[in-house]
Amino acid sequence: MEVLNDLVNYRGLKIYQNTDWFLFSLDSILLPNFVTLNKNIQTVLDLGTGNAPIPLVLSTKTKAQIIGVEIQKDVYELAKKTIEYNHLENQIELLNMDMRDLKKQFVGDSIDVITCNPPYFKVDDMSNLNEDFHKVVARHEVKVQLEDILSISKYLLKNNGILAMIHRTDRLLDILRCCNQFGMEVKKIRFVYPKQGSESNMVLIEARKNGGVGLKVLPPLYAHLENGEYTDEIKKMFSDS
Repeated sequence: MEVLNDLVNYRGLKIYQNTDWFLFSLDSILLPNFVTLNKNIQTVLDLGTGNAPIPLVLSTKTKAQIIGVEIQKDVYELAKKTIEYNHLENQIELLNMDMRDLKKQFVGDSIDVITCNPPYFKVDDMSNLNEDFHKVVARHEVKVQLEDILSISKYLLKNNGILAMIHRTDRLLDILRCCNQFGMEVKKIRFVYPKQGSESNMVLIEARKNGGVGLKVLPPLYAHLENGEYTDEIKKMFSDS
């Protein structure tokens, strides 16, 4: 069922969602609050944009042109309705295409920042894919793999350009290996925990194309208190005020 929801407390922004597919999650709030943005950034590319929650949040943090890429036509149409509803057509452009074809769409070394909340799970003989195909594409590497994202980023980013991702912590070694393989130097990491005393389940990573040596590990980010409420730090990310 299609619904129109508030994008938490971001300037009254609203987002179209389909409850039969998936709803935007905390991941889509954490990533745009983590990525490094400055006034010199001209273009931000969001890979696998879904119904565009990350571009929406980014629009409150930068005046740069934002491009969202989504392969699924019906999800793209949902994102398009969201952008039009919020009158952000002049800042946010949406492309309905396979991100692996972006090398044909853009010249190399042309993008300042790439964000990506990618499918988290590898696909193998043990994978359980008996669910709605929209969820399969969003969660599993059936349309794009980690190596594709790094290859695309290597080609499109300007020298010292930024790739920011949120991923599962148990895929960290895969991510570091791929970054090294494609000349992306990891510069900033922050581990996300459901609550204090738990194991990290998510990790935020920022890498720079041909970046110099030097890694910063930020303090832990706890999502919930013991009573299940969001922590104050998370609550602050739910608003642009």
